[in-house]
Amino acid sequence: MDLTALPLRAAAARPHVLLVTTPGGTATRLAAERQLRLQDLPQARTPAEADVLLVAGPECRGLRPAIDRLWQSLPAPRARARAATPGVLPDALARCRAELAAPPGRRHAGHRHEDRAGGGPDAGSDAGSEAGSAVGFGNGRDERDGHDEDNGRDHGGHGSDSDHGSHGGHGSHGSHSDHGSHGDSEPPWGLPMAGQGADRDGLTLDRLHVPLGPFLADWPDGLTARLTLQGDVVQRLRFAWPPLGDRPTAAGPPFWGEPWARAAAGERVDAGEGARRRAAAHADSLGRLLAVAGWTSAATTARRLRDDLLDGASSARLRPGVRRFARRVGRSRTLHWLTRGTGVLTAEAARDAGVTGPAAWADGDVPARYRTWLAALVRDVDRLADRTPLDPAEEGPRGGVADGRWPSAALVRVLPELLEGAELAAARLVVASLDPDPDELVAVPREVGAGD
Repeated sequence: MDLTALPLRAAAARPHVLLVTTPGGTATRLAAERQLRLQDLPQARTPAEADVLLVAGPECRGLRPAIDRLWQSLPAPRARARAATPGVLPDALARCRAELAAPPGRRHAGHRHEDRAGGGPDAGSDAGSEAGSAVGFGNGRDERDGHDEDNGRDHGGHGSDSDHGSHGGHGSHGSHSDHGSHGDSEPPWGLPMAGQGADRDGLTLDRLHVPLGPFLADWPDGLTARLTLQGDVVQRLRFAWPPLGDRPTAAGPPFWGEPWARAAAGERVDAGEGARRRAAAHADSLGRLLAVAGWTSAATTARRLRDDLLDGASSARLRPGVRRFARRVGRSRTLHWLTRGTGVLTAEAARDAGVTGPAAWADGDVPARYRTWLAALVRDVDRLADRTPLDPAEEGPRGGVADGRWPSAALVRVLPELLEGAELAAARLVVASLDPDPDELVAVPREVGAGD
């Protein structure tokens, strides 16, 4: 009697999917999240709880080692696929479910499916090769205590945001993607030993080097933050990005900035289309911030509003839910208390750093920025039917384009100044409140390293 067939069929019927996005893959990520929701497939937050590794977006050679290490951390039975475009997602998921349901003798070790239209595999080596543990995901199954029943799949240990910072650097999580080619010179598990140095109070304390990223739940995909910590205080911070030759080549403008790019090229674009895309981008950013803060139900609401906007829902249909959501989040005392005073960016400092858009308008801390997003979301939902031409000079979700440079590069440049001297617990919240777009960072590769 085959005792494994029933559990395998059960796992294949509703697998937990770990969704990883490469820079330039926003459209595919959004389609994947929608597909998972429509098929009622849980989205895993860590490799340990995943059955399927789904890589969304174009191939990025610089991130191959990180993706392979995530794959090695998935427990068996497991399946892997890459979808470079939204159209292949249903078939990719169907193949993975069929692979999970196959008897062990018929399942290929290290099996993965590739999107043939997407330009080849997502990893340069065999998926079954030996590698370290997960990159960037630090929340386990057992860290769900104290949350809603369904929170285990939506976030890990978010009740206190201090969990986010420490988990990003556990063991080998963040540093593998950049140490994969160092050979014998690599420190054990990719994490150097702690050193010592004077802190801000004149004491000599251990300095620990902790990486966050490149794949971390609700984190800019592909971006690695290298932190030097003394206790829980960030002493130094620099950002790393895959080398120029190892990044995906942008086939077009960033997804969120597409209407403005088309208008700048001379195409007639309605202002309502720009308002819809900007509102959806703000809802996406709010979903990320609320997930980092641990407010799972509000994050889910934000993402459903985002999907409704992208599906073309009318202002009349969206307005009640958007306003109710804005009141609920904007008036939350708990969220304000959790985030107040963190990541203060004045309008003057933003102007000096070249930051535009909501981060500059907010002229303040994390609550000021998410309330600016909420106000812009409500305002743009009222403009969805505007048929006047879109002004290319009008700012997009993260600001305006200056000299061909998309605004996310300036957001990354300003992050070290906001995070150095702050507690580690605030780092994830500050990054999420600025939410630099990986697609824009691919479009301006020379700007990204300015945070060193």
